Amino acid sequence: MNRFAIIGLGAFGVRMLEELLRFTDEVIIIDKDPNLIKKYEGKAVKGSVVNITDEESLRRNIPQRIGTAIVDLGGRIELSLMVTKYLKQLGIKEIVVKAETDQHENLLSMVGATKVIFPDREAAKRVMPMLASTLLLNFLPISADLALAEVNINEKYIGMTLLEANLRKELGLNIVAVRKQDSETFEFIEPDYRFAADDILLLAGSEEHIFAFSHHKEDLHKKEHISLFRMLFPRFQL
Repeated sequence: MNRFAIIGLGAFGVRMLEELLRFTDEVIIIDKDPNLIKKYEGKAVKGSVVNITDEESLRRNIPQRIGTAIVDLGGRIELSLMVTKYLKQLGIKEIVVKAETDQHENLLSMVGATKVIFPDREAAKRVMPMLASTLLLNFLPISADLALAEVNINEKYIGMTLLEANLRKELGLNIVAVRKQDSETFEFIEPDYRFAADDILLLAGSEEHIFAFSHHKEDLHKKEHISLFRMLFPRFQL
């Protein structure tokens, strides 16, 4: 079982703690503020008030069994770099750090961060496609070339079977599963499944192709939509 340490209970750190505690209690929290530790230590395995600038204090409070560390030290860029380097030296395999700028991201990667997060940017990448689309419900970027999305059926395909729609060939999209609008449960479908107006599709594919599908039939493949999507999500932000 993976065990987690959260160093710094800023807004991102607290959000990660709350999400983790939904699945595991194997979480250690570290912060310099005793009031924050007191607030959350009853929910985690252990809470420690630590001078984060002291490597020896980190060593004493982060046991070797920790597999993932999450760092949120607010805008204290130099401190986040120092702590990330400490965690790398401790041998922690996964080090997730909140960054402030692109330069900060580059420096964090150099000193050992395995994943750098921009919380506001990540939120924007999920929200903006839904604001710009007529059918898109949920959007999760996975990498520069892959995203998962929950999308209402495009009216062009209502009445077609999965085989007839042939979205893989037409738009480079894979339908992972389908659910009805009044249901939370997705189900796998066969090639002879016929799409209905109340279908919601879970799609996997490139952002551009998902964005194209998530407009009504008269908008499919129009280059201006692809250009808008690139404008909203330039590659360096992914």
